[in-house]
Amino acid sequence: MKVAEMRELSVDELINKIKTTKQDLADLKFKHSLNQLENPLTIRNLRREIAKMNTIVSEKKNEKVQG
Repeated sequence: MKVAEMRELSVDELINKIKTTKQDLADLKFKHSLNQLENPLTIRNLRREIAKMNTIVSEKKNEKVQG
């Protein structure tokens, strides 16, 4: 998901998306520990995607406080 698409989502939708992505990340880490993961770079990509979503959530919350 691109950043522009993330910014269009509401805070609640982003929080739900973060939860599901964290579950996916946990599953990938488990598969990686069992050496069943073909591309370990997907773990890094999911971590970065979660960080981007968290940043957007905090920006939106700060806009509400200031606005």
